[in-house]
Amino acid sequence: MPPEVRAAYADALAVVGNPSSIHSAGQAARAVLDDARGRIASTLGVDAVELTLTGGGTEAVNTGVKGLYWRRQRDVARPVILLTAAEHHATLDAVDWLVANAGARAVIVPVDPAGRMRVDALEDALATHGDAVALVTMLAANNEVGTLQPVTEAAALASAHGVPLHVDAIAAYGQLPLAPLPAGVSAVSISAHKIGGPVGVGAIVIRRGVDVEPLLHGGGQQRGRAGTMDAAGAVAFAVAAEHAHADLESRAAHKRALRDRLAAGIRESVPQAVLSGALAEGATGDALPGTVHLRVPGAEGDSLLFLLDQAGFAVSTGSACQAGVPEPSHVLLAMGVSESDARGALRITLGPETTAADIDGLLAALPSAVERALAAGLAARTPRLGR
Repeated sequence: MPPEVRAAYADALAVVGNPSSIHSAGQAARAVLDDARGRIASTLGVDAVELTLTGGGTEAVNTGVKGLYWRRQRDVARPVILLTAAEHHATLDAVDWLVANAGARAVIVPVDPAGRMRVDALEDALATHGDAVALVTMLAANNEVGTLQPVTEAAALASAHGVPLHVDAIAAYGQLPLAPLPAGVSAVSISAHKIGGPVGVGAIVIRRGVDVEPLLHGGGQQRGRAGTMDAAGAVAFAVAAEHAHADLESRAAHKRALRDRLAAGIRESVPQAVLSGALAEGATGDALPGTVHLRVPGAEGDSLLFLLDQAGFAVSTGSACQAGVPEPSHVLLAMGVSESDARGALRITLGPETTAADIDGLLAALPSAVERALAAGLAARTPRLGR
């Protein structure tokens, strides 16, 4: 969290009053919150009224998926949700819940070997299921392998079929320019903590003319959400958003240069490693500027993680939300990687303060970690019931 975000957050915490109250303290808090909402919205090129603040990215995603699904059932049954198997678990688990409890039917759109949604398959799915489609939901960029997704093309297809499109842009927000949002995008989820804001603060863009059923019912303080609004969190989110977007191009270029330096170093010093996603050998397209994903066949990703952690480098075996679960990456499995190879996955993410020395230090530590992880081999697995 940058110093200016911390300072703004602390100052805003001193503002007393419920933003929905009509007394002067409440109206002062409301003015602070409305200003923050407008500043966040401007980074996406949307109006403030289109931005609903949430208690984090997961709530935003659930509002986009469940809220759009429930609203689409009002006049006629539309059970089909189109998505890839490489989505974030906030989406996958929300869809699974709708399948188990609300009559939904998930139709999986395949991804290519880089983890990119196949537009031709989406077009076929929309044509096949027609009026039965409730919504399409997709990532702006894959949160594990970093591959950028064809949002503009998907939005055009969804719009042509009269189907709303929800985009989980949490991994991409503040990393790449998202404004203006493509025509046909109905909702976009973002989160503050990915850009140096506080944890537990997020937002969803609900475009004009789009309605969602709320997850929370109560005072109806916002479009699609009830509950007292977090003015201080909104202020910190706004400052973090402006900070990230003010230098977005230079920050992205800095991380992209270090990303490419790291990828080249991995190819040279760790020939056993296989880069994933858009950075893989022969792949096309691009990835997030600060993400490098690799796998080491024959090694456990957890072994690599612990060995690098001992060397002073914090890396991940997948998305942080699932990093404590010792299972192969569902993203890699969706990309056609074997289960054994997927177990050797490692995700490395770079920040705006990452230096070339950091990259060189990691490259110096990586060969030894790979050698030791390969010597340890793959751990025995206990079959999970129902799988």
